[in-house]
Amino acid sequence: MWVSFLLRRGAALVATIIVASAVVFLAVSLTPGDPAVLLSGTTRPSAEQLSAVRAEYHLDEPIWVRYGLWLQGILGGDIGRSFVYNISVGDLVGPRLETSLLLVLYAAILIIVVGVGTGIWGALRPRAGRSIVVGSAIAMGAPTFVMATLLSWVFATQLGWFPVYGAGSGFSDMLWHLTLPAVSLSLAYIAYVSRITRTAVVGEMDAEHVQTAVVRGIPSRLIVQRHVLRNAAAPITTVTGITIAGLLAAAVVVEQAFGLDGIGSLLVASAAAKDIPVVQAIVLGIVILFALMTTAVDILNASLDPRLRTVGARR
Repeated sequence: MWVSFLLRRGAALVATIIVASAVVFLAVSLTPGDPAVLLSGTTRPSAEQLSAVRAEYHLDEPIWVRYGLWLQGILGGDIGRSFVYNISVGDLVGPRLETSLLLVLYAAILIIVVGVGTGIWGALRPRAGRSIVVGSAIAMGAPTFVMATLLSWVFATQLGWFPVYGAGSGFSDMLWHLTLPAVSLSLAYIAYVSRITRTAVVGEMDAEHVQTAVVRGIPSRLIVQRHVLRNAAAPITTVTGITIAGLLAAAVVVEQAFGLDGIGSLLVASAAAKDIPVVQAIVLGIVILFALMTTAVDILNASLDPRLRTVGARR
């Protein structure tokens, strides 16, 4: 049963990535503008120059042929060459990936610790719960860029506690530089996860088997650990996992606000310059990471609740 479930999820993951790669390639390739003009190196290329460039980069081939060549290159470890910088996309993205992944990891830890923690605390403490509901509503309504600007102005410009721009060098220095960006990135998600966690825990506390355990005089700590949190884990895990999976895409705004040299800022610059291979590689990478994360969440939920392993098989 467990092996069958893993095989189904693995097949679904592969199919998702293949479909996503086609959508990404088509969406980016069909954007307005002629990349041959950029690749020619001149502002007014002749028809002969454009024809030569299109032939060299297979731009004169049908789009399905270009997609096949692109996919073949990816499977062979070649994700393309930047039109603007004329270097491998991997060499261009690699140095920036560390900053983005550390930012996302930092934000993810804040979401898990603070979001889930305050949600559980608010469910077990009704007075605190009402404050959390109000606070989460305010945090969820604030745009990320506005929050980033506000936090930067207060804690960096006015108080001088944190740097205004850059990612720093060295692990501890990077953590210091990325604290405000991570808080800005995670704040709305912390509020959302906290609200979902509180709702799930409160719902389980009102369940009949939990109330029966209370009447039997079982200590509250054991009731929360053995019954409430265990049964509320599935929705909390799902929401938290999907939220974290989307952080890399959301980090684009934060990287711009704090001047971080990550893949988000590279994506914006590449899109503006019509650097198609870079845009395609970054967007596909984000989609793949999202698919991997959601698959991991499904597997984790199935390990918590064995009944979920047979859901797909019964359809």
